[in-house]
Amino acid sequence: MSALVWRAVLAAALVCGIGLLPWLTRTDPALTVLKARSADRDPTPGVLADVRAQLGLEMGPFALLGQWLGGLWRGDAGRSWLSGTEVAPAVLQALGASLLLMAVALTVAAVTAALVCARTLWLGAHRRLGGRRAGGGGSAVLAALPEFLTASVLATVVGVQWGWLPALGWYGPQWTVLPALALGLPAGAVIGRLLDDLLPGAFAEPWALAAAARGLPGRRIARQAVRRCLPGLLPNLGMFVVGLTGGAVAVEQIFDIPGLGRTTLQAALAQDLPVLQAGTLAVVLLAAVTAALAALATRWLVGPALRDGALPSLHRPTPPARGVLPLVQGGLLIAVVAFGLPRDPLALDTGERLQRPSGSHPFGTDALGRDVLARVAHGALDTLLLALVIGAATLFTGVLLGLLPRLSGPLVDTLNAVPPVLLALLVTAVAGSGPATPALAVGAVAWAPLAAHTSALLRQERAALHVTATRGLGADRWYLLRHDLLPAVLPPVVRHALLRLPGIALALASLAFLGLGAQPPSPEWGLLLAENQPYAERAPWAVLAPAAVLALLGALAVSAAGAAGGARRRREGTGPRTPQAVAPEEPSVARELVGTG
Repeated sequence: MSALVWRAVLAAALVCGIGLLPWLTRTDPALTVLKARSADRDPTPGVLADVRAQLGLEMGPFALLGQWLGGLWRGDAGRSWLSGTEVAPAVLQALGASLLLMAVALTVAAVTAALVCARTLWLGAHRRLGGRRAGGGGSAVLAALPEFLTASVLATVVGVQWGWLPALGWYGPQWTVLPALALGLPAGAVIGRLLDDLLPGAFAEPWALAAAARGLPGRRIARQAVRRCLPGLLPNLGMFVVGLTGGAVAVEQIFDIPGLGRTTLQAALAQDLPVLQAGTLAVVLLAAVTAALAALATRWLVGPALRDGALPSLHRPTPPARGVLPLVQGGLLIAVVAFGLPRDPLALDTGERLQRPSGSHPFGTDALGRDVLARVAHGALDTLLLALVIGAATLFTGVLLGLLPRLSGPLVDTLNAVPPVLLALLVTAVAGSGPATPALAVGAVAWAPLAAHTSALLRQERAALHVTATRGLGADRWYLLRHDLLPAVLPPVVRHALLRLPGIALALASLAFLGLGAQPPSPEWGLLLAENQPYAERAPWAVLAPAAVLALLGALAVSAAGAAGGARRRREGTGPRTPQAVAPEEPSVARELVGTG
């Protein structure tokens, strides 16, 4: 009951914050609406007064908000400030388009995740997994592909040049394929990497050994291993569902899809509050339903073992990764930066526009004749440093709030339902515009997947048999948290955080693509992708260079995580621990984590 109240309070605060957005940003909604309706019309005092009278702005923000909330009880979401049409039918139609796109994208993601995990599943089913570490290099590269760049390439090459599938519009099932590929490939890579990280532990559990000894088919064992790992991934799957529905703004813009993300983007930029409030509320309700279904599915998959503390632990010592691969990848990244830093990233030469890679310009030139290698290298300093700072902060915040699932669960669902553009506008309203605004907007939500992952793994780990046995030997909750729960939960969450490190740079890139991130002539990687994207067909090197460096960053993050995890395990050892004396005081965080047994 308390979780429902907390969720309702957060949803109400979000909707109310949106209703006050023009006044928080100190902008005149009448002027914004007039520009959106007719950009050529002069904003004279008389014209603005007429707009205010039509919209009822004289009543004030709180009266308008109360009027809109009162209409919801009757199923009336008001009328659009721009078109004057009813909001509810338009939002429901946009939601339907987004749900269809989400369903197809999830199918693509499921196939991609299966391909990422295929080798681990085959080896585990045939008892040949041994000490093999989970993969991750290829999936990290795929996860680092910018959605808007993938969408642009698919629309240009597959849709326009080859003519295999339609590139623009939304008129039937064929129009869903290309945008679903752009959304589903990186999502499936992340899901597959997280699943591949848990599968070796599932195949090492006693039930899998007993099933193999009895001669059960390997395919059946593999299916059960996937089922065993799914409860730890369901919260993140639910977040992908919501993100693919309301957060696919850039992809919907490129393919001209009348989805909910694009609708809320246009409403946010034009400050069409009734449409913006209704669209955000629809995504918040979808997030609540998805979270409830994920919780029910977790209980169904795990069964009474979660309640009775009879689960085996998925945490298994794994051999360290080879240290050569991260050194090679890091060396390549350092080489790119070192060779590009002496070059001028702002030097213009219109006679060298869109030149192919050559000895003088190893990465080619952009539309203004600037050296792409120089811009990539100088942008690395800002992009990598900013991504590392945001990644470290989100990892700390995600783990800390993940240890308090009753507090963070509804907060995660609510924040995940906020479109990134709207969040950037809200951050701008609170903190003001500036270079730090995109970082604050990205950091405000980047911790949510890590918190959900931490909570899901923690819920299973504290129901493990060894935790129950250690508790029975007299260990207090703080001891269990430090010596059993955190050592089991932190490694996969840290790997998850490193896998999302390029995604942080991509989130900044998406804001730049939509005009809310870094501004020219900054060489920030997201801006490089955004400003060179229109020339992807004529000069693919201009977008492939920053995209390749992002993919290299993703592969480096995952391989370095494996090497670091192996080194940490060598230092700490993997032998069993015995509980020490019971502490007299039990911190409240540990009390909530471990429960009463």
